[in-house]
Amino acid sequence: MLIKDAKILIGDDSILARKQLKDVLASFGAVNFVDAVNGKEAVEKYIAEKPDLVFLDIVMPIKDGISAVKEIIAENPQAFIVIVSSVGTQQQLKAAIEAGAKDFVQKPLKEEQIKALISNRFDS
Repeated sequence: MLIKDAKILIGDDSILARKQLKDVLASFGAVNFVDAVNGKEAVEKYIAEKPDLVFLDIVMPIKDGISAVKEIIAENPQAFIVIVSSVGTQQQLKAAIEAGAKDFVQKPLKEEQIKALISNRFDS
């Protein structure tokens, strides 16, 4: 699958963080985005939209990212979820990976990290 054909869910309570991630992904050809402003909405939109790639912040209102990862993985064990967070402690990162997240990206975002993630997941 090409990145331009992928549906990407971005769950973060910060509109700025969502925009920054979209801008980076768009620079690599992504065009189809679904936004979620909290973990509960991320789970609901995952179930409704069936995205190919999910980016979730850890700290979000209503439901945190780790709880959202668990629920999404319960819905689809093959879901490709990446945690994007600035507050990632080793304990939180370990919990996210144990919950089923495939990777972690530290904020502030580095284009090289996102590019590596995309190139491992999608065809050029």
